[in-house]
Amino acid sequence: MRTYKTIGTLLIIGAIALFVPYTILTIIFDYPDILRRETADILIQFHQGGSTLIWTWFAFAITGLPLLPAYIMLGKNLETKAPLMRIATTIGIIGLVVQMIGLLRWTFVVPVLSDTFVNSNDEAIKAASIMAFKTIHQFGGVLLGEHLGQLFTIAWTVMLTITFTKLKLVPRWINWLGYVSSSIYLLAQADLFATVMPGFPVWDMAGFIGSTLWLIWLIAVGVVMIRLTPHPLKGGPA
Repeated sequence: MRTYKTIGTLLIIGAIALFVPYTILTIIFDYPDILRRETADILIQFHQGGSTLIWTWFAFAITGLPLLPAYIMLGKNLETKAPLMRIATTIGIIGLVVQMIGLLRWTFVVPVLSDTFVNSNDEAIKAASIMAFKTIHQFGGVLLGEHLGQLFTIAWTVMLTITFTKLKLVPRWINWLGYVSSSIYLLAQADLFATVMPGFPVWDMAGFIGSTLWLIWLIAVGVVMIRLTPHPLKGGPA
């Protein structure tokens, strides 16, 4: 039972912790709206943010760490009854790791580019900084962090929800929330295709709504884990 309480606690801590740096970034960096501006404006505003902004991005990248042991422990405790969880756990971990790698570009790569852009008087160097930012953003942010990271997270969520439904571990509304949040989150992928195919139809709020519902779902799962009976896999939730 203690294992499930630990899993639940880590899920709740990880989900809530993500809100803090994200909220700070919306205040001090106008994130994520700033990503729709010209690259030069992004680099200038990032430079103005100084070390506070860099540390906030670092915090945003690593606040998902409590979810890693939670994913692993949850998978080990469920895989005997649901072999699907062996695959799900691997997929979930990959999703978390690539998202963290993508976010860490703001801590270790973007500061160098912004400093170079702001402090140089050479237009060629400024242009090179802009191109480097666009390339790294497209690879580290769009491809790794958002496309692969989010797809793997959605896949983990769906497989875990299937397992919950099979084992009757959580209330039905939590399972429905898992499916709904995943579906809306998936629609946010359109934004990524729009970066290479102008005019691609997008729903601007899909990312925000999908990710918010997903975090609520994660917290709900955490609460249920904490409240499970000593032998949850034999008798279902308390």
